[in-house]
Amino acid sequence: MKRVLAWVFGAILVLIIGSAFVYLYKKSKAKPVVFETETAEITDITKKTVATGSIVPRREVEVKPKVTGVLAELYVAPGKLVKHGDPLGKIQIIPDAMQINQAESGVKTAQIAFDNAKRELQRNEELYKRGVVADAELQKYRTEFALRQQELQSSGSSLQLVREGATRGQGKTSTLVVTATTDGMVIDVPVKEGFSVIQANNFNPGTTVAVIADMDDMIFQGRIDEAEVAKIKEGMKLSIKVGAIEKESLEGKLEYIAPKGKEIDGAIQFEIKAAVTRKPGMEIRANYSANADIVIEEKKQVLAIREAVVQYQNGKPYVEVETSPQTFVKRDVVLGVSDGIKVEVTSGVSKGDKLKIPENAGPAKVGSGSGGGKGGGRPPGKK
Repeated sequence: MKRVLAWVFGAILVLIIGSAFVYLYKKSKAKPVVFETETAEITDITKKTVATGSIVPRREVEVKPKVTGVLAELYVAPGKLVKHGDPLGKIQIIPDAMQINQAESGVKTAQIAFDNAKRELQRNEELYKRGVVADAELQKYRTEFALRQQELQSSGSSLQLVREGATRGQGKTSTLVVTATTDGMVIDVPVKEGFSVIQANNFNPGTTVAVIADMDDMIFQGRIDEAEVAKIKEGMKLSIKVGAIEKESLEGKLEYIAPKGKEIDGAIQFEIKAAVTRKPGMEIRANYSANADIVIEEKKQVLAIREAVVQYQNGKPYVEVETSPQTFVKRDVVLGVSDGIKVEVTSGVSKGDKLKIPENAGPAKVGSGSGGGKGGGRPPGKK
């Protein structure tokens, strides 16, 4: 019995040891290395940079009142089309007590001087008729009377201006009624009826009653980083993507690059402006946020490869070309324009060459090249 158990135990031990050897042998056996490939293709390459900004009217005018007072009436609302001279609102004058007192005092003083000049003129005219006063002396009194009459009219106009904001000769519409200073659309009315408004002066920019803009002439106004500003120049084309318009993009032409940058969020950025070509039937509102792709360089129908398949040795680019199944040779290449994904190849590669995809190149393009799989993963091992 003991002998049988010994044989069973020995057989089991041999089976375990054999299984372990078989497992280790299979595990240590190297798997075949299979590299995926992709081919060069003829395509368009566009090198561009991106600027962030918004769509704004080229001409935007802030209309301010000519007098200080209270906005008694408002005639417009945002979205209304107006022409030069159209009334926008009416100002009610709130006179200052001290200014009224000074103006009234000036009128009284001028009236006294006028009455005195009038009496003197009448007295000297009687003396002239009697031959007592010469004609030259009479002319002096006539001149003095005319001057005092002008002073009285001027002081009366000043009093009326303080009280009403306009004189009879001007007409109230010249100052009390705020009028449009240009043709366009009212895009903003920052005040309401009853608001106090101030005229523009040396110490105050004045209160804006309405903002008028030409909505048919829009521009892209944005900013670009200092690392990219040296690559662009006036006249370059822009492809503008407006956030509120999902399916279409606008075309533009770069018109202005600021000569001085500004620090924004810790980075130096330069302002740019570009004319926008408006498409028929497309409604664009002021201050739409937008991103502009500025085309720096563009090549049409050139031989290109994915930039990820390019490798470097001592700073020189090269690719590995398949000469026979899973056999690759190193080949130096000369590169041209790159858009960050694809790069132009001017020499070293021909159309149809199968290029090895390095391990760090990421997934291959679907449907390109050949090899051990569908072109969707990295090679499992090294050559």
